[in-house]
Amino acid sequence: MARLVHASDRALLVVFDDEITVAAGNDVRVLYEWLLHDPPDAIVDLHPAYATLLIRYDPLRCDPDALTREIDRRVGSLSGRPLHEGRVFEIPVRYGGSHGPDLAEVARATGLREDEVIAAHAGRVYDVRFVGFSPGFPYLAGLPERLHTPRREAPRPHVPAGSVAIAGAQAGIYPVRSPGGWNVIGRTDFILFDSARGNPATLAPGDRVRFLVAGSRS
Repeated sequence: MARLVHASDRALLVVFDDEITVAAGNDVRVLYEWLLHDPPDAIVDLHPAYATLLIRYDPLRCDPDALTREIDRRVGSLSGRPLHEGRVFEIPVRYGGSHGPDLAEVARATGLREDEVIAAHAGRVYDVRFVGFSPGFPYLAGLPERLHTPRREAPRPHVPAGSVAIAGAQAGIYPVRSPGGWNVIGRTDFILFDSARGNPATLAPGDRVRFLVAGSRS
């Protein structure tokens, strides 16, 4: 059962689950798209995550109680709304070696060979649940359970742009050079963020990603 939490005097948090589940992710997407394309007055911004949606609003432009009732009404009506299929992106990845310095450690931690880690990572279609942390960074659901590994004990101060990484049950891609503590297993030349474009982030919630093996251990 979803619940609404007053996160502040100008924000509502809709919690669909306390775990990362497919059902919760779908509900987040449906509500996010509904509010994005048909927003009640006073909504300022929407922040989807794996199982929650943060709704920021201007309390001077609405009755907060009325807005809460409207959001609650929509949450209760999600089952009657369609889940639109997102775009599918195929992203080539060079695995291991200088491109994926943590591939060997992930193999040791999971008890798999490096080629098995690569096959498992590239053998799934991932859902973009939300974009954040850095401009254009996609949080991807769908990582095989046998690849679930903890974050690095010591984060790197600089992770190259295009680094393909995993941490816990998550997968992601660093769009720009930044600090990071995820396990880097490969790299891609795929452009995830371009500030010169009207919509600078390439991926959006609801899109799907398939990784293609472009090379390894180079």
